[in-house]
Amino acid sequence: MNIPYGPLLVVEDVPNILDLLTVTLRFKGYPVITAKNGKEALEIIVKERPALIITDILMPIMDGYAFVQKLRTNVKTHDIPVIFLSATYVTPEDKTFALSLGASRFIEKPIDTEDFLLTIAELLTQGPSTLPQPLEDKVFYIGYQERLETKLRHKNTQITRTERLLKTLPKDQVPGFEQLLKQANQDREQIRSELDQIQRILKNAPKEK
Repeated sequence: MNIPYGPLLVVEDVPNILDLLTVTLRFKGYPVITAKNGKEALEIIVKERPALIITDILMPIMDGYAFVQKLRTNVKTHDIPVIFLSATYVTPEDKTFALSLGASRFIEKPIDTEDFLLTIAELLTQGPSTLPQPLEDKVFYIGYQERLETKLRHKNTQITRTERLLKTLPKDQVPGFEQLLKQANQDREQIRSELDQIQRILKNAPKEK
């Protein structure tokens, strides 16, 4: 395949998912570069501009929402098409917020490979799309805070249900649910960390006159 454009940038912190996406895209002939979080992705983009970005939302250091907000408020990167992938942020409100940042598409995990590849081909062959105006930082952080608070409530409920269930399961089923509980606790700590950071930013934001 003769590629007349830059590489595809995949931003994902889970190694097996990153490997799967990379192998899938390279098998179809796409050049691929990768990053494990938004901060690393921004550093890569300075050196090599991608034709398209495929990014997870829930990631450490800088998650997908914050990453795309940085892209959209930078004149050099505001027009790069972005596909959001997520298994955690999948409510209609999550998707609306993602699209308000200027994402071209929102795909839920686990991905349908055929639909995923069709979406990429469509975005790479269509002309420049009309993007919404970048959100003002305060508007972004307020919306982001709402998404995190909702996600934290959902995660707390999920953990409580799993802990209750573990007390009643047969022994052979316990390891699988213990692994689910471990992942849910890790996700909760990550959400809490991001929420604390956003709350500090909003608290220190200049007051409107």
